[in-house]
Amino acid sequence: MSERAAPFYCPYCGDEDLRPSEEGHGAWECAACNRAFQLKFLGLLTRGLQRTGGGGEEI
Repeated sequence: MSERAAPFYCPYCGDEDLRPSEEGHGAWECAACNRAFQLKFLGLLTRGLQRTGGGGEEI
């Protein structure tokens, strides 16, 4: 994955006026509430890979 994922809205105020920050990878700035935050991908959850059958029991 070469492109970085962009947030759609600020997690603090909900505004959409976001800009990438110069603080580093995954850092964003919100112009509406003047906050900076960072997003980080932690990994896939094991439970997300489990499948269930039609009867609800795990396969």
